[in-house]
Amino acid sequence: MKKHVLTVILSVSFIVWSFAQEKPSSVGQLLHGLNKLDVVASAMYVAAHPDDENTLLITWLENEKKVRTAYIAMTRGDGGQNLIGTEKGEYAGLLRTNELLQARSIDGGEQYFTRANDFGYCKTTEEALTFWGKEQVLSDLVYRIRKFQPDVMITRFPPDSRAGHGHHSASSVLAEEAFDAAADPKAFPEQLKEVDIWQVKRLVWNFYNRGFTNTPPEEDGGFITMDIGGYNALLGESYGEIGSRARSMHKSQGFGAGLFRGERMETLKHTKGEPAKNDLFDGVNTTWSRIKGGDIISTVIKDIKLNFNPELPENSVLGLNQLYKLMQTLPDSPLLQYKLAELRDLIFNFSGIHMEVNTKDYNVSRGDSLEGTFRFINRSNLNVKISHIEIPKLSYNIEKQTNLSKNKRFQQSFKAWVPKGTPISQPYWLQEKHDKGAYHISNEALKGLPMSPPVIRSLVKVNIEGLILEREIPLTYKYVEPSFGEIYQPLVVAPDVTVTANTGSLVFGNGNPQDILVTVNSSKKDMQGNVNLDVPAGWTYSPISTSFNLKNKNEETILKFTVNPPSTGSKGTIKIKANAAGNTFSSSLNSIKYKHIPETVTFPEADISVLRLDLKKKGKRVGYIVGAGDDIPQALSQMGYAVDLLSEEDLSGNLSVYKAILVGIRAYNTNAWLPFYHDKLMSYVKGGGNLICQYQTRGGRTSAFINKMGPYLFTISRDR
Repeated sequence: MKKHVLTVILSVSFIVWSFAQEKPSSVGQLLHGLNKLDVVASAMYVAAHPDDENTLLITWLENEKKVRTAYIAMTRGDGGQNLIGTEKGEYAGLLRTNELLQARSIDGGEQYFTRANDFGYCKTTEEALTFWGKEQVLSDLVYRIRKFQPDVMITRFPPDSRAGHGHHSASSVLAEEAFDAAADPKAFPEQLKEVDIWQVKRLVWNFYNRGFTNTPPEEDGGFITMDIGGYNALLGESYGEIGSRARSMHKSQGFGAGLFRGERMETLKHTKGEPAKNDLFDGVNTTWSRIKGGDIISTVIKDIKLNFNPELPENSVLGLNQLYKLMQTLPDSPLLQYKLAELRDLIFNFSGIHMEVNTKDYNVSRGDSLEGTFRFINRSNLNVKISHIEIPKLSYNIEKQTNLSKNKRFQQSFKAWVPKGTPISQPYWLQEKHDKGAYHISNEALKGLPMSPPVIRSLVKVNIEGLILEREIPLTYKYVEPSFGEIYQPLVVAPDVTVTANTGSLVFGNGNPQDILVTVNSSKKDMQGNVNLDVPAGWTYSPISTSFNLKNKNEETILKFTVNPPSTGSKGTIKIKANAAGNTFSSSLNSIKYKHIPETVTFPEADISVLRLDLKKKGKRVGYIVGAGDDIPQALSQMGYAVDLLSEEDLSGNLSVYKAILVGIRAYNTNAWLPFYHDKLMSYVKGGGNLICQYQTRGGRTSAFINKMGPYLFTISRDR
C-alpha cells in the first residue's frame, strides 16, 4: 500500500512544480473545487503531439463532468516548426512541453508523455512504430494507464490512414493495444512491483467535425453526442472560452484562437470495451461509494457546501479538516491518495495562506552557498502555525512553532551550502544522447512526467487549526520587470563555467577559415582558466588556448577562435572545453524565454557540427525575406553568399541585383505586407530572377491572400 501513497502524491506535486507562481482562488473556484471533490472518476486523452489534444473537451471533462483528466502525448513535438523563435528539434520540444503545461493550467488537465521522439513528418503507422520502438512506447503508455487508472480513454485519431500522419495513427494503434495490455498481468509484469493492472471501462474516438478526412462514416453507428460548450457560472466562463484560452498557449505553432462561445456539439465513436448509450461515463460509478466506506464522504461534502459562506470561506476549514481525517480512514488506493492531495490543496486555498520561497539569485553552483527567504502570510482568522521548514538537499531544517498572525508577513531567511554532488538543472529526457525515434531515460521514476522536479525544493509543515499538512514549495527567484510586473523564475543549479558558441554548425564551402565566438559565463565568483577546442582530424584552429578571468558571479566574456578546414571534404564535431579550478567544463548555456511560459534553462554539450565540402555555387548576392525561427540567412552566409535581408521598403526598390530571392519559413504569416508585393516579385521572376518560397501555412488567411503566394492560383488544404 505504501507504494501508492508516495507515487500518487508525487505525481500531483509534479504538476504544481511546473508553475512557480501561486494562483489565487476566487470564491467561485473554491465552491467549484468542492463540487469536483465529490466526483470520483477519471479520463485519459491520447494523441501524438502538443496541439493534438482537444482543449475544449478536456475543459468540459474537468469542469462539467468534474473528472480527473489527463492528456498523454506520444511526443513533445520536437519535429515541428516554430513560429515565435529559433528553437528547433529537442528545444522546440522543450518549448512545446512548457506550452502544454500552460494549456493544462488553464483547462485543468494533467500532462504526461511517452519517450517517443517527434522525428518529423511520418507517412505510415509502421514507420512511426519502428522508429519509436513499439514495445517501449507501448510499455510507457501501459504504465501510465496503470498508474493513472482512467475509467475512460479517448483518442484523437483513427488507427489508419485517415489520421493523415503516421504519428497520429500510431498513437491510436498504441492506445487500443494498451487498453487491453493494462489489464493483462502477463503484459509488462515488471511494472506490477509498483502499479496494479487496470481495466479501462471503454475507449472512444473523438473525431473531427464532419467534412474532415479524419471522420468515420455516418452509417458506422456507435456514436455519443453531447454539447460541451456550456457556461460555468462559478468560473465565470463557458467551456469554449476556457478551452480557447488553453488552445492559444500553443503559440509556437501559431494556434492562437478566438474565444468560442455557445453550443458546441462533440461526437465520440465507440472503439473498445463496454459501449456507452447516453453518456460517456455510462456504467461508471463516479461517486464515493466506489470506495469501501466512502458513502459518508459525499454527505460531509454536501454539509460543507450547505454551510459555505462566500464572504468567509475560512469558516469551512474546520469541516474540511474533519473530512480529511475521515478520508484517511478509508482503504488506501491511488484514487484515494489523489483525492487526499486534492483536498489538501482545497484546505490551503480556503485558508487563504500564501507561501513562497525566494532565492537571492536565479542560479547557484555546486559547492557554493545559497541564500533566500521563506515568506508566509495567513490572510484569515484561522489559527495557523508553521511547525517545520526544511530544504532536504541542503540539509537545512528548522523545528520551531511559529504562529502566523492575520495578514502579518512572516519571513525566515536562510543560508545553506549546496553539496558538490548536486545534479545540475537539466530536463531528464535530455540528460543522455538519444536515437532518432526515442529518448533514453535512465531514471524510471521520472519517465512520462512533463518536467523534471526542481533539483532543490523545500518542505514546509503547516498546522491549520490542529491539522498538520505538508507542502513542497519550489525555490524561485522573484523580480519585477518594469514593463510587465512581477516575474517568478525557477532556481537553476548551474555548472561553475559554461562555454556557449555563437553557432551550432559551420559549413565551409572552400578552404577559407571562419571565426567562432565563445561566450564564457561563470556561476560563481573568481573563476580563472582557459578555453580550448577539440577539433576533428585534419582541422586546425588558433589560438590554441585563450584565458579568462571572471571576478563576479554571472560575469561573462567573449573569446574568438579561427577554425581552418582541411583541403578536402570532411565532417565532424568541434568540442569546446573550459579548464578552471582543476576541473574541465564542456556545457553550454541555453535559455528558452517567452512571456507565456516560465524561463527554462538547459546545459547542452558545447559542440559545433562542422562540414567541409567542395561547394559549386552560382551568383554572389541573394535577397532574403525573413520568416519565423529562420536560420537560413546564416547558413547562406557560411556558404559564401552575400545575403541582404529584405524589408518592405527594400522590395520597392531594384530587385534585379539579386541572383535569387528566398522567402523565409512562414514569412507570409509573419509579414502582413508581403502579399502586396506579389506583382513585383512575379515581375522579378519574369525578368530572369529565381524566387524560392519555403514552408508557409494558411494561418487563418483568406483565399485572396493565399493566391498572392505563387505564380498560379492554388489552395492550401489540411490534406497532407
